Amino acid sequence: MPEPSAAQKAIGDFAPKLVQLTDDVLFGDVWARPGLSRRDRSLVTVSALIALYRTDQLRFHLRHALDNGLTKDELVEAVVHLAFYTGWPNAMNAISLLKELVEGSGQTESRT
Repeated sequence: MPEPSAAQKAIGDFAPKLVQLTDDVLFGDVWARPGLSRRDRSLVTVSALIALYRTDQLRFHLRHALDNGLTKDELVEAVVHLAFYTGWPNAMNAISLLKELVEGSGQTESRT
């Protein structure tokens, strides 16, 4: 039996239809479309979540972005750039989350 998805772990039987849509439509279809790489989709998603100050989802998607090939240095640079378009508090929150994730995982150097 496969490991439960992040949505299944988070909301499981509480909202099964939302889990199914998240797993099948969002991650099964939208994220799998050929027009953008998963890496690029992660950068777009992280940027949108920073702009909208969606901190709960941002934590997951920052980790997902690292898994999809974005480096810590690229994400830091994206946050610095976004600070001027999305607001300083949004950027400071995002960089704090990223720092927590990277330092917690021991990933302090960029991947090249």
